Amino acid sequence: MPHLLLIQCPDERGLIYKITAVLHAHGLNIERNDEFVEREDNVFFMRTELAGEVAAETLLAELRAALPPAATIRLTGNRKKNVVLLVTKEHHCLSELLVRHAFGELNATILAVISNHEVLGELTRRFDLPFHYLPHEGRSRAAHEAEVLALLAAYAPDYVVLAKYMRILSPEFVAPWANRIINIHHSFLPAFVGASPYAQAYARGVKLIGATAHFVNEQLDQGPIIAQNVLPVNHTQCTRDLAQAGRDVEKITLARALKLVLDEQVFVHRNKTIIFD
Repeated sequence: MPHLLLIQCPDERGLIYKITAVLHAHGLNIERNDEFVEREDNVFFMRTELAGEVAAETLLAELRAALPPAATIRLTGNRKKNVVLLVTKEHHCLSELLVRHAFGELNATILAVISNHEVLGELTRRFDLPFHYLPHEGRSRAAHEAEVLALLAAYAPDYVVLAKYMRILSPEFVAPWANRIINIHHSFLPAFVGASPYAQAYARGVKLIGATAHFVNEQLDQGPIIAQNVLPVNHTQCTRDLAQAGRDVEKITLARALKLVLDEQVFVHRNKTIIFD
């Protein structure tokens, strides 16, 4: 994809005409175009794939002049993004991302894996990636988070992925990474909160096992949703079977969400996402 134009602005009549007129004047060809208007807040979203030679500064200046003053406009080559993964002990999401990364299936470079346990170090090093063990035992949450934040600052990734990182992040940790931390959790929340959600689900005879991938905000699991998926289950499956089904749907849902974000298909508006899939 040579060029990608991303626009978010207050809606008004004639926006698509104004935008395409500027693109046409620059001799650019639209290979794909998606747009949407959020009616409640009257906000226009547009994602356009372009082909042709782009004079970026001039093009952006002309688009700003044509669009409402509050418009957010980005022109990108959709480069590979840099990501750092945070993990604890469960391997399924980490394994999925490491394999996809190794075979070039992610539009990303995994810079490192950070963990509060040593369990996944050997797995990570098999893929020739740095693994940083930062134990939290005997440390205050603030002290431990400061260590993690220092490492993140050193790597300066575009996104942080919580690949089953089982630590609650403080608002102070999350704030500098607004809409740049991606988390995965089972979709029993808030129905089955706390410990042993699959045991609770088994006791209730659930018929679907699900997972939700989302951006992290100050309330952790309440951020804008990026992707969700479910698998059917039945009464013959025990708690362990449900947990395995949960792991399966979690890793696929996280990989899907990460692909959408990395390919610049996600707009965030208030506490929800607009996704051009």
